[in-house]
Amino acid sequence: MERNQVEKRYTWNTDDIFPSDEEWEKAFDEAEKSIDFGSYAGKLGDKTQLLALLRANDEFSKKVERVFLYASMKHDEDTRVSKYTAYDSKCSALIAKYSAAMAFFEPEMAAQSEEYLNSLVADKDFSDYDYMIKTLIKRKPHVIPEDQERLIAMSGEMLGTFSEIFSMIDNADLPLPEIEFEGEKVKISHGMYGLIMHSSDREKRKEAYEKYYGAYESLLNTITSTYYGNVKKDVFLSRAYKYNSCLERALSSEDVDEKVYRNLLEAVKDSFPAMHRYIADRKKILGYDKLYFYDVYAPLVSDVEVKMPYDEAYKYVIKGLAPLGKEYQALLKRGHDERWIDVEETEGKRSGAYSTGCFGVHPYVLLNYKPTTSDIFTIAHEMGHSLHTYFSSHNQPYAKSDYKIFVAEVASTVNEVLLLKFMLSDTNDINLRKYLLNYYLDTIRATLHRQTMFAEFEYEAHTLAEKGEPLTKELLCETYGRIGKEYYGDAIEHDFHISCEWARIPHFYRAFYVYKYATGITAAINIAHRILTEGETAVKDYFKFLSSGSSSDPVSLLRLAGVDLESKQPFAFAMKEFGDTLAEFEKLMNL
Repeated sequence: MERNQVEKRYTWNTDDIFPSDEEWEKAFDEAEKSIDFGSYAGKLGDKTQLLALLRANDEFSKKVERVFLYASMKHDEDTRVSKYTAYDSKCSALIAKYSAAMAFFEPEMAAQSEEYLNSLVADKDFSDYDYMIKTLIKRKPHVIPEDQERLIAMSGEMLGTFSEIFSMIDNADLPLPEIEFEGEKVKISHGMYGLIMHSSDREKRKEAYEKYYGAYESLLNTITSTYYGNVKKDVFLSRAYKYNSCLERALSSEDVDEKVYRNLLEAVKDSFPAMHRYIADRKKILGYDKLYFYDVYAPLVSDVEVKMPYDEAYKYVIKGLAPLGKEYQALLKRGHDERWIDVEETEGKRSGAYSTGCFGVHPYVLLNYKPTTSDIFTIAHEMGHSLHTYFSSHNQPYAKSDYKIFVAEVASTVNEVLLLKFMLSDTNDINLRKYLLNYYLDTIRATLHRQTMFAEFEYEAHTLAEKGEPLTKELLCETYGRIGKEYYGDAIEHDFHISCEWARIPHFYRAFYVYKYATGITAAINIAHRILTEGETAVKDYFKFLSSGSSSDPVSLLRLAGVDLESKQPFAFAMKEFGDTLAEFEKLMNL
């Protein structure tokens, strides 16, 4: 389907950002001309000058975010349109130019005395910037001289090309073939592949699996070079900023203690017996002599999947999130009615789903909706992101409105867990209950277990590169395959295709991002449990978190909602949730 065939009400309204391309071009030119911060250099020891710079930077950043948002959204509507690819590239160049113009800021601030920096934190005139200054104090050992900072800033556009190259491979150039599915010829797009993997037709799943991975394997040399380049970029930056490792730099940027990362890995490894048992159960229920990775999403309970057209599914999501209150439900309805959401999968459109937005404009959601249970949950997930953005931007000043990526997956996953619990409570159908329990097990497997597996692969790949080991396609596939065997166990066949799975993961181009999905669902399971068992008190605590932006470090902000990830308790509870769900599922399935 081409974009011009989609009903207008199923497309997002970019007019709320700019009413036309001409207005965007005018705003871009104005933003480009306003990059002028050099007059503040050498004056940051003067509180009046510093405050003026910070406020000027806020105003400039608001303009640039709006320009960047429009360009990226128009590009994602159809990645084949070169005009918007050029817009996107111009924004990247603008941001690199801005970074170079502000290169003096962090080195000069780091050169200030700790006494001066602490006085800023205590000064109410700097209340919008107190957390930023606190993190700068922590980063002082990693601040480099201004000339070096400027050089790295100038290279920013170049260093971002690895992600851009993979995006073009994945969305425009990947040789995805056609397949006959449900009586018609269809291209194995990313969305269609997911749909086929959830079908009950094993031969069709096998065919799609082999053809889909075959497309990536046909470009494996190119993808390997692209990924290796991205990893080498990470190594370069971690060393340039005097970190001991890429992991340390990544966690530092989020102000998260490595204890959280270790707690996650330990908890998931402790849960291997239950996960291996679930995989073995899947093999037994399906009745296969051998279980393959194209079987891991196959339905275990037939003829009960919840399938709804988009509008009906959206109303159902609003109903399922009633525990969060009427204000939350009203905002969900606004998102639907005011065209915050781009719904249909079309030719050239970016795959997957995401939420985006900027200060002063309502959030937006990109979907590629298919009538599956998974995509109903995707609505809840992405609107969770969007309303987190909404509450933070409406309750925090601009400088604190953008929450850390570390907590970005919490609100989205709270919505998923609440929706699932609602669906379980809303049925007396034993088969549907079996199906939903299985769905929950697969959600935890995919979001907690699998993302932690991804995180371990990322860690090993970066560690190898840090030691000077070349990342060849053979080494990457061997490493990924070995880790997969540990996580999934012996009940499933580990073939070459799955060893190449790393080659199709877009998030690997944002190093050490994926583990946050796992900590996110851990926090979400705990928060949803509090909301459903404690009611209004827990909801109020949760809204404090949603409204907190980046007013403090993300682990502290999660404590507002009653979750402390620096302890092992939340991880242990999430693992217990998986084990309890598995036990109930096994009982209903007579295993």
